[in-house]
Amino acid sequence: MTRRLNITNGDSAAGTLSEAGIEGKIISWRDVLHEGPVDASLSLEELSKQRARFISERRWDDFAHVSGNFAERDRAIQHLDYFDEIVLWFEDDLYDQLQLIQLLDFFGRSPARKSKTLSLIQVDGYIPPLSAAKLKELDAKRSRVTAEQFDVARRAWQAFGSGDPSSIATLLDEKTSALPYLAPALRRHLEEFPAVGTGLSRSEREALTAIDKGHTTPVAAFLEVAKLQESIFLGDIVFYSYLERLSGNKNPLVTWADGTSVVSPSSQGSREFVDGQLKLTPLGRDVLAAKRDWQTINAESRWLGGVEIQPGGECWRWDPEERVLTRKSAQKAKPRKKARQAAKKAKPRTAAKRSTRRKKK
Repeated sequence: MTRRLNITNGDSAAGTLSEAGIEGKIISWRDVLHEGPVDASLSLEELSKQRARFISERRWDDFAHVSGNFAERDRAIQHLDYFDEIVLWFEDDLYDQLQLIQLLDFFGRSPARKSKTLSLIQVDGYIPPLSAAKLKELDAKRSRVTAEQFDVARRAWQAFGSGDPSSIATLLDEKTSALPYLAPALRRHLEEFPAVGTGLSRSEREALTAIDKGHTTPVAAFLEVAKLQESIFLGDIVFYSYLERLSGNKNPLVTWADGTSVVSPSSQGSREFVDGQLKLTPLGRDVLAAKRDWQTINAESRWLGGVEIQPGGECWRWDPEERVLTRKSAQKAKPRKKARQAAKKAKPRTAAKRSTRRKKK
């Protein structure tokens, strides 16, 4: 009998696979790679330490707990003597696609590429709502990872974890269809760079807009923003940290109704927080209307993959109209023809049929 190792995004999906009777050991990858520093040049162990430090600094988990979880999963993929086959189970959204390219990059450079069977199952939607019968059907139809998939993942991981995000734009000009959900996911990642005009990321703009339209509790704003996603990737704890960033300086864009700063809860959450009442400040409305530039007001750095976005007007920007990256804060960059054509042809998948999970684990 084939001895299998199944790897999926988080504990919820892992539990679903286990309950469905999927054969073999099942582990969760868990990392929220779309937030915080990711240096693709680091070894797996060093990157896991970097990620654990970031996650604990954000108060999303205790350092000892998260670093222990990462060390356990890392050992599982580094010592594969017991296993004959590794099966990767991942969804279509940004959270999952980044985990997938990290793993494919790792296995593409590992002796396991030649000595083990590496298989891939990608789901257009969420794994947890699927029935046991559907999961077993997907399992039976799983395909072996191809050389082209390894190559696309390697280039994508190196681009994501580099200090030059234009390498992602370059990759999107090339053929990535071997991993069909990767390009939309990476475009969504680029939308998190400060926008030309407002200085807000897409998530920040959508959060402020939701609050301005009357979705004034953190949970209501989170659910409203989730509805706007082509493929939902964002968990509530990370979303609440965005509210804290928009509130936590001398020039807040959003506060509680009494004017105090928003401080996001720990990973345990709190009813008082999610049901609290938020309001935009006059400055928040000015930034949302592009009368002020948040990037010139904000005092906090943010990491997106290998790029540190520091406060100030000059940084990598996303032009939401032309759908391209630019280094200019005031002027719009002339988009490359291929990137512009690709953006126009892209057909977003609707999130209407997808339920909103509380958070990815």
